[in-house]
Amino acid sequence: MPGEQPHLYETLDERFRTGRCQAGDSRLETLYEGCRWAEGPVYVPAGRYLVWSDIPNDRLLRWDETTGAVGVFRSPAGYPNGSTLDGQGRLITCEQGNRRVTRTEHDGSVTVLAERFRGKRLNSPNDAVVKSDGSIWFSDPEFGIATDYEGHRAESEIGARNVYRLDPTSGEVRLAADGFQGPNGLVFSPDERQLYVSDSVANHIRVFGVGEDGSSLTGGDVFATCGNGNFDNIRFDDRGRLWAAAMAGGVHCYDPDGTLIGRILVPGTVANVRFGGARRNRLFIAADTTLYSLMMSVTGTPALPVSR
Repeated sequence: MPGEQPHLYETLDERFRTGRCQAGDSRLETLYEGCRWAEGPVYVPAGRYLVWSDIPNDRLLRWDETTGAVGVFRSPAGYPNGSTLDGQGRLITCEQGNRRVTRTEHDGSVTVLAERFRGKRLNSPNDAVVKSDGSIWFSDPEFGIATDYEGHRAESEIGARNVYRLDPTSGEVRLAADGFQGPNGLVFSPDERQLYVSDSVANHIRVFGVGEDGSSLTGGDVFATCGNGNFDNIRFDDRGRLWAAAMAGGVHCYDPDGTLIGRILVPGTVANVRFGGARRNRLFIAADTTLYSLMMSVTGTPALPVSR
């Protein structure tokens, strides 16, 4: 098709082309090589930098957008996986090794937000998202306690793999959804009426309705099944399309109706994606040992939760 880069973009449905999802850069830009396993990029608009995880090396790395310089943001870092920002621009991090969710304050100190559910230690928090009411929702699979490669081998105290909600007022960790084999990435729809959760073991994405109280979930139907690769994290653009890290399947793009309309073909195994940059049209891709970026013709949803 005219304008399409056949070695980078793959159109599976006409909507991928008409939505100009493939009209950005014609090649991936390599920002850094040398991780053991790159994960969890998050762009910090106020500082114009990106923080991401190198899990087996137990560190958070930092890439400066203005200079291109890369340095260590924190090490040791608790074998960190996914990170996000809260409404004040503070870094929220899922620490697999420490089995907890933390917040990095503006002065650099670290506050522990969640480490237990009903008195039992969490498994290994994987990914988190902040809602506009300040609540933090996070997934808790067993990837960080399965071996010593991405954390510390241990038995699960909870005996299940769930998604939780951290109340912003009480600090209580409450069960939000269960029945997962390996809950991983999660993201709210732009209007916060749905929560999407990928399950890397079941290899599908489920969608839940958010109750009128803003804290309960209903449903849990399968939104998409990954026929090529395995799902990891997920992100929305401002047209309601869902972009999913699909491991060996590259980056998948789903129409709001659940149709897979196209792919970005990335070398290696794609673990995480995140929109960032000044216009939120730069897609950062963590794949194997490398951090890539791609300036796109689509725009991601806001990095910070918007109060409603």
